[in-house]
Amino acid sequence: MHAWTGRIIDIDLTAGLVHGRELSRDLALAFLGGRGLNSKVLFDRIAPGLDPLSPDNVYCIAPGPLSGTILGMTSRMEVSTLSPYSGILGDGNAGERFATIMKRARADQIIITGRAPRPCYLLVTPETAELHDATGLWGKGAWETTDLLLAKHGQKASVACIGQAGENLVRLASTIVDKYASAARGSGAVLGSKNLKAIVVVGNHAVSLADPATFKELAGLDREFFAKDEFQQNVASRYGSHHGMSDWRPGFRNYAKYLEPGEVPPELRPEAWKKYEIGRTGCGNCSVRCKNVYEIPDGPRKGEHGEALEYESIFCMGTNCGVCDPVAIMEMSNLGDIYGLDVIPLGNTMALAKDLFARGILTREQTGGLDLSWENIEDQVELVHLTALREGFGNILAEGMLSMAKILGPKAMQYCYHVKGLSRGPYPAGLFALAHATSTRGADHLRGRSWAYGENDPELYPKLQASGALHADMDDPVQAIILSERVCTLADSVGRCKGAVNSWANALPLAWKYPLFEGLARLLNAATGEVFTEASLVEAADRIYTLEKAFNARQGITSAHDSIPLNPDHHSPEEMERERARHRDLLGRYYTLQGQDTQTGVPTEKRMHELGLAREGARLHDEGPYPEWTGPTLWPLAAYPHGGKRA
Repeated sequence: MHAWTGRIIDIDLTAGLVHGRELSRDLALAFLGGRGLNSKVLFDRIAPGLDPLSPDNVYCIAPGPLSGTILGMTSRMEVSTLSPYSGILGDGNAGERFATIMKRARADQIIITGRAPRPCYLLVTPETAELHDATGLWGKGAWETTDLLLAKHGQKASVACIGQAGENLVRLASTIVDKYASAARGSGAVLGSKNLKAIVVVGNHAVSLADPATFKELAGLDREFFAKDEFQQNVASRYGSHHGMSDWRPGFRNYAKYLEPGEVPPELRPEAWKKYEIGRTGCGNCSVRCKNVYEIPDGPRKGEHGEALEYESIFCMGTNCGVCDPVAIMEMSNLGDIYGLDVIPLGNTMALAKDLFARGILTREQTGGLDLSWENIEDQVELVHLTALREGFGNILAEGMLSMAKILGPKAMQYCYHVKGLSRGPYPAGLFALAHATSTRGADHLRGRSWAYGENDPELYPKLQASGALHADMDDPVQAIILSERVCTLADSVGRCKGAVNSWANALPLAWKYPLFEGLARLLNAATGEVFTEASLVEAADRIYTLEKAFNARQGITSAHDSIPLNPDHHSPEEMERERARHRDLLGRYYTLQGQDTQTGVPTEKRMHELGLAREGARLHDEGPYPEWTGPTLWPLAAYPHGGKRA
């Protein structure tokens, strides 16, 4: 095979068995790689109603066929599992070097099941895959763990590991990749439940290309675009996702409002972060270098460096929690990386707790004496520590926003703005709400909506419209979402980055030259030696997305969960019902176009057959009906591990 290595590594931790098997050509063509391969494994192997923290859960890592090649921005991998904080499909997309080194270690996918009897880590090389003792690493943070493993296996290795949060089965724990990238949706807790501290990949095998000359030419054109594009050079390269603080309306105080550009505190605007910047960096073979390297100037972590402080960190742990102190935000971001915490649900859960505290629904007696008033930064930082170590009130917050609200009662649930356990805040019926509702991993900004109307492509998007590459009615949220979901699915499956500012040019290489999917098809043809077309790529995207919808249906998801969260302070009951009616109308049209039952939202057996998923469709419909989803299976709070070294 070209582009793919042809090797899948399958690990049963309970039995201590590691074996390699061949990636079939048919599977590669149908599901491409990355997210596609992982979603297929999850559907095949995970039973309905499974406890995500049980040994039977499956944890997958997969780069894409373009990862490890000279094409820029292909250092992405997908980490997929049954999410411990949503109870549905949970995958995270991470950068740094892991995807590239994993391909050089001759692996297209790593699949992990079972539970090891003692802490261990996995070492993958081109020749072998072996489990090693990790007793000495257990209890250490992700930064220290990474440094120790690199010292042992060489600086050219790449490390994906967990910190104390994963060990303590904190449901919003991440897999931390090369110290600064985060594969989210609770994957860190799954590794902790399996006693697997880390995965190390080492290799120097070049990725084989079917037509190296053509691929080099196309990759050069792609790189040239980013070198010349004014927006990529002056915004993405200079600010990265900090750009969003001035343009993307970050949430404020648990989404009580969205800040307009002039309302964002000056100290949190893009240019203000430059005073802490000591360099810029990027993942693997990326020329944009969208990530900042910063130094904390004062406070308890004075002099500590960090990397890739994202818009999400600033708004989720900052403005949405009422915190506008940049030093505190940098400190919490570093703590997230060290402990192995996903800063988006961490920030959203803390914001909900602070909102409930302000409303008197949550008291100091319940928080163990913590003052969670909006202005109190010190106790919020302390809450990060307590959450990672599952101590005090942190043990409840460690369950995630939805589960915390359920524990605290019906009044708390009114202000828990979630879709299938994840939150992007409340929105009126339309593009944003529809994107969050139809996302296969819960409310999400990177499943579809991110570039639907070209807000981050000021020059390219009008050209795509003029060329006729986009639907004539792209102003229709339904058409826009379907198209952008396809774009996201393909990017996640081939290993391409969606970009610091989430743009069409990033996610769809060469879209500016060969609208719309033809550029990607040409790259895949040159890389693999197979024949891809625009039509076959659209079909592959629909196949992957439909299978993910089917996976969620088997976990009890129906149209009732493709919901629209609304703020009860902003709408009367009558207004809320009108918004819900508008949302249901958009959903109905979306279901019709996507081949899903208009009443249940479940993919029809006919549609699955059309996409080459006849066996999966029969399984979905023959095994049902399924118990209704109510969130992940929860444990008694006293049953979790807790404690550990404070960062």
